[in-house]
Amino acid sequence: MRQQGHIKKWQDDKGFGFIDTEQGDSVFFHINEFKARRRPELGEQVVFTLGQDSQGRMQAKDVQELSFVQQKMAQKNQQIRHRNVKRSHQAEFEAGQKKRLFLGVGFYGVLILLAAMNKLSWLVVGWYVALGLITYMMYAKDKAAAQSGDWRTPESTLHLLSALGGWVGAMVAQTYLRHKSQKPEFRMAYYLTVVINMAGLLFLLAGGGLETLKELLDSLI
Repeated sequence: MRQQGHIKKWQDDKGFGFIDTEQGDSVFFHINEFKARRRPELGEQVVFTLGQDSQGRMQAKDVQELSFVQQKMAQKNQQIRHRNVKRSHQAEFEAGQKKRLFLGVGFYGVLILLAAMNKLSWLVVGWYVALGLITYMMYAKDKAAAQSGDWRTPESTLHLLSALGGWVGAMVAQTYLRHKSQKPEFRMAYYLTVVINMAGLLFLLAGGGLETLKELLDSLI
């Protein structure tokens, strides 16, 4: 067990001294047990363990500066806190991965269910699946280009693919590839593309149909 005390006596010419403990005892120590790269100083606070010399007499072992031990303890505690925060963030990220993957799978499941109930065309389901895969691959390509310094895919292209129905692929890519997931402006634009796409899907489900949508676009042009 480590104890704390202060150097009460020190004979530099002989290389030994005595430590007064917090319990009021006086414990002998030798210069060979002082771990600092200097000579001990009278009155300084130290930390040590109790041991015995070759003749069985009690003496202080592994004598260290109290300030040095406190500094090391503070550094160790800081490392522990940093590691705990990192683990917490990683756990939150993994939980977010599962939620987003579940959301994507759930969305495709709803599309398939609607198609099976004849409320949505199977062509629409295929469109969403194809756009999701294409969008994911475009994100992967853009990340590889960013890492190698090659020509990047414009953000407008990624947003267009998302708005057309590839937002699930974009979400999965942002989560698992960790690409385009930290830039706030990009994230806001991405969420807008999801809203736009959902509005278009609700329009189709409300009975607008593909032909009505085409006529609406032609009228706007």
